[in-house]
Amino acid sequence: MQIHASIPALRAALTSRGRIVFVPTMGNLHTGHISLMQQARAHGNTVVASIFVNRLQFGPNEDFDTYPRTFQADCDKLQAAGVDVLFAPTEKDLYPEPQEYFIEPPAIQNVLDGEFRPGHFRGVATVVSKLFNCVQPDVALFGKKDYQQLMVIRNMTRQLAMPIDIVGGETVRAEDGLALSSRNGYLSTAERAEAPRLYRLLTGIRQAIRSGASDFAALEMQAVGELAAAGWKTDYVAVRQQADLTMPKGVDVPLVVLAASRLGATRLIDNIEI
Repeated sequence: MQIHASIPALRAALTSRGRIVFVPTMGNLHTGHISLMQQARAHGNTVVASIFVNRLQFGPNEDFDTYPRTFQADCDKLQAAGVDVLFAPTEKDLYPEPQEYFIEPPAIQNVLDGEFRPGHFRGVATVVSKLFNCVQPDVALFGKKDYQQLMVIRNMTRQLAMPIDIVGGETVRAEDGLALSSRNGYLSTAERAEAPRLYRLLTGIRQAIRSGASDFAALEMQAVGELAAAGWKTDYVAVRQQADLTMPKGVDVPLVVLAASRLGATRLIDNIEI
């Protein structure tokens, strides 16, 4: 596996490498990331991963400084997964001067996760656009666990006419249902045992809707109440249309139920398509 930090070296390494498939990450890789790397091989000739902890998408009180950085272990996992090229820029490589041009997503950036993390999707869209320009992939894979992020990137790519196919990878879960996340390592032993409650509640909402329930607000409020009773602090539990994350106009359209809630100091997000 080749490792490059500079943009010119990366571009030189990717010359005449056929169809390029890209999986961007912030490192601290888990089985979910590796699943995306393995899926990537089916979409092209050369698999490129990136590791970059993007300051622009972190709020002033978030965990940029303490975000887990496990570069050597990540490299070992990527090598074992058959990744061909790793792009691992420093901040000076990717932002050699202050970033003054930004990608500004539409109103979707201000709802759900965006309501509680102002500026987050602006930072995500900007860095992903920049990484796309560096790698120039034909295909890019993103996990469905970050459902709103996937939608922002998919819409950005389409509206800016970027010649890149965006593929959503299914959420990878632990045996007890907890969605794998780099931030799961923040959980204490007791919190880790409690954490699967979020997935169980989402599964319950999905089953209720499949069984004919149509009062989505009541389902959301019940789930928030159950989480609060167990000591969680919930930002949202929301049933939305898959197509645009707007409020559902009925039960005969594809839906998704999304949630974000804090367990102790750890903010967990999850979703299930219906």
